[in-house]
Amino acid sequence: MKLPFYQVDAFTNRVFGGNPAGVCPLDSWLDYDVMQAIAAENNLAETAFFVAGPDRYHLRWFTPTTEVDLCGHATLASAWVLFEQLGIKGSEVSFDTRSGVLTVRKSGDLLSMDFPSRPGAPATAPAGLEAGLGINATEVLKARDYMVVFDSEEEVRAIRPDFAELVKVDTWGIIATAPGKDSDFVSRFFAPGHGVPEDPVTGSSHCTLIPYWAKRLGRSKLKAHQVSARGGELFCEDLGARVSIAGRAALYLEGSIHTE
Repeated sequence: MKLPFYQVDAFTNRVFGGNPAGVCPLDSWLDYDVMQAIAAENNLAETAFFVAGPDRYHLRWFTPTTEVDLCGHATLASAWVLFEQLGIKGSEVSFDTRSGVLTVRKSGDLLSMDFPSRPGAPATAPAGLEAGLGINATEVLKARDYMVVFDSEEEVRAIRPDFAELVKVDTWGIIATAPGKDSDFVSRFFAPGHGVPEDPVTGSSHCTLIPYWAKRLGRSKLKAHQVSARGGELFCEDLGARVSIAGRAALYLEGSIHTE
């Protein structure tokens, strides 16, 4: 079987920046084990698969080790492929997902995703969290992920994670964040327990970051940088029960997957 495949760098306007995502358009769903094997073979933080439905597309995301409930950069990449490579008409595309209906709107080269807000609640740092980050937090919150707040961008950039400690923390992922120098806030994201030691740019973590920083800074529209080695730029808006996460994308690779 030969399947179309794209690798797209999301939340950047240049190749070799942002977060690379695999995108695999399908005529019908493959067996779960085949999709998981493709994601493992790609060895990207996420590989997205989508199938056209009568009203909207159906979208699923896989890390190298597991299927996940929500992924921002692979949603952005999937929408980019539909608009720029597969020629769908209009300025909006919607996906049925495990996190409900997600809509992506196109305005020029900027793609805006409508995602559920996921505010964090105050939490006590569990064993391994601060040791794994190697620095003491100002504040800790918990939603799907632990969010660890620091005083400065320099502290977030300086983190040298101890993944042997972080993998012990009972959580999907770990967000480190602080006020930004050239943006409203910065972040990094770690999910070693799910095959993603550090994710270059993480859309889903901003479901928790946006409501926190919107409340703290007293405004709804925010600019964010994820300060991983590759780096990424996100344009964010707090919409109450929802958040808007926008970014650009660039095509790195187009080809075919051979499964037999």
